[in-house]
Amino acid sequence: MVVAVSTKISTPRRSTRVAADILIEVQGERFAYAGETVTVNLHGALVRIAAPLKLGDRIIIYVHRTSKSAVAGVVFANYEESQFGIEFDRPEHIWGIDTPPSDWTASAS
Repeated sequence: MVVAVSTKISTPRRSTRVAADILIEVQGERFAYAGETVTVNLHGALVRIAAPLKLGDRIIIYVHRTSKSAVAGVVFANYEESQFGIEFDRPEHIWGIDTPPSDWTASAS
């Protein structure tokens, strides 16, 4: 089952998506699961994780490579593929991408 939360559909992306396989940990109030990213941007990511996440869950994404983390909410769920869309509370570049798209810098200001 694929479930999405409706957000400003006609609004263009706020920052460029980048395909990236980055090891992460998703932390919740009573759990922590290892996972990986599928795509990332300044505002969140699509992650693959075998965790029982639900739409609206509040989580922390921890990136092993950079030792950075960000608070986020779950805004999309594809339970068949164990993929979840997460949106940061505020734009942050926590991913460790050496040459991020130019709009990541502009969006963060």
